[in-house]
Amino acid sequence: SFFTPQIWVELSQKYLTDVLGEDWQDEYYIWDCAAGTGNLLHGLTNKYHIWASTLDKQDVEVMKDRIKNGANLLEEHVFQFDFLNDAFTKLPLPLQKIINDPEKRKKLVVYMNPPYAESNGKVSITRSKVQVSSVHTQYFAKLEKVAAELFAQFLARIYFEIPNCTIAQFSKFKLLNGGNSKVFRNNFLASLTACFAMASDTFDNVKGKFPIGFFIWDTSIKERFNQVEVNIFKSNGTFWKTKNFYSYDNEIGKINDWLHIFKNTQNDNSIGFLMADAPDFQSNNYICFMNEKTNRHGIYFSITQQNLIQACVYLSVRHCIKATWLNDRDQFLCPNDGWENDITFQNDCFTFALFHGQNRITCKEGTNHWIPFSEYEVAAREKFDSDFMFRFMQGKLKPDAVAEDLFEKPKKPHQNTPLEFSPEAKEVFNAGRKLWKYYHQQANCEVNASLYDIRAYFQGRNDKGKMNNKSEDELYQTCISDLRDKLKLLAQKIEPKVYGYGFLKS
Repeated sequence: SFFTPQIWVELSQKYLTDVLGEDWQDEYYIWDCAAGTGNLLHGLTNKYHIWASTLDKQDVEVMKDRIKNGANLLEEHVFQFDFLNDAFTKLPLPLQKIINDPEKRKKLVVYMNPPYAESNGKVSITRSKVQVSSVHTQYFAKLEKVAAELFAQFLARIYFEIPNCTIAQFSKFKLLNGGNSKVFRNNFLASLTACFAMASDTFDNVKGKFPIGFFIWDTSIKERFNQVEVNIFKSNGTFWKTKNFYSYDNEIGKINDWLHIFKNTQNDNSIGFLMADAPDFQSNNYICFMNEKTNRHGIYFSITQQNLIQACVYLSVRHCIKATWLNDRDQFLCPNDGWENDITFQNDCFTFALFHGQNRITCKEGTNHWIPFSEYEVAAREKFDSDFMFRFMQGKLKPDAVAEDLFEKPKKPHQNTPLEFSPEAKEVFNAGRKLWKYYHQQANCEVNASLYDIRAYFQGRNDKGKMNNKSEDELYQTCISDLRDKLKLLAQKIEPKVYGYGFLKS
């Protein structure tokens, strides 16, 4: 298992004391079945009630050396054991007696930080050794899509083979709120009596940024997990805030189900595509507007004048809140109906999506229908190939007869009046207009350039073709920085409604 920092070891033992009582170490038995070198057991006092097992013989030797140097463990209670494969008959007899006695089993705490590794398909990977674990094979039907997760396999074996014990484990949250973990939640019925969380980067050798939780489960109480309020701690161990984590199993649908309502099955009138993806924050980098479908994975949504607003709402909802380690697994959901009558919210999202960096429409891959200004406003040298977006904003587009028949729900009247924008949205347009005007002053500018094209012109690309983060043109940097600042203010205005309309749960 991964080394658990001492700050979290001490806090986990405080939580165990709060849940099980001041004398829990004398009243309960403790088994760390993924002990590594035993650091999780540091600070425990009753060595006659502690067992530590690990897969590697070398780790066993390290723990026994620590005992010689004063570690509070019994040498006979430290042993090599492959928890995902070995039979319990290989355990020390005193531990077997506890597991086999229904009353003593109620006083067993399986206290662990199991591996977070994910196996390859149906093959469990344990360090350099590749094998199909017996636990994986035995409990695959109860795990299904999370069967590849080693820590899920640990939990499954404990739950089904050591019933009514207490499980106290460090792990990721994906078994609680992951979309692929629903079958696991249907079978793992236990009471989550306490939980706290911290950032993954406070652990050594853990890749990625996500929350790691410490969970105390009473498996004698059979209840399905639905939600929990979790105490969040900063990296120095001080309390930060609370956050709700949900299973999302009772929701009517995810945001992609909502998007599907407005799907255009005919692409004749498409002005571009929205690439959607899995409805969680860790997938937000894929969410963008583009000219055409690519070979990348994703859900491609054809954008027309009839669903343009909905596409902009989708992109804005996904990008107006910054992805962090804490919201990594938060799920975007089908909203309530409140957004439908909030024209200001819709137009704020329209504005945000037009000028956001994930709007990757480019004139190099076809006609650019996304220029939000007239030629006069930006002093263009020639007429634009398309004035679609400007006419859309003015309410001057004719109804799209083909797209009119595509909705699965009642349609709103055709937009035939100019869009009205909030003060925050107007500030974004003003900043964008300055940027466009400056670009059109360049001698070799492309008349039909999009925001993405303008950024590429000034910022350039590196040897690998990736757009540089900055430009040496100071006036451009001033313009783009101002636009981004105005977008941040607009995002702050949109954010409360993302929660208010149920796109996210708070």
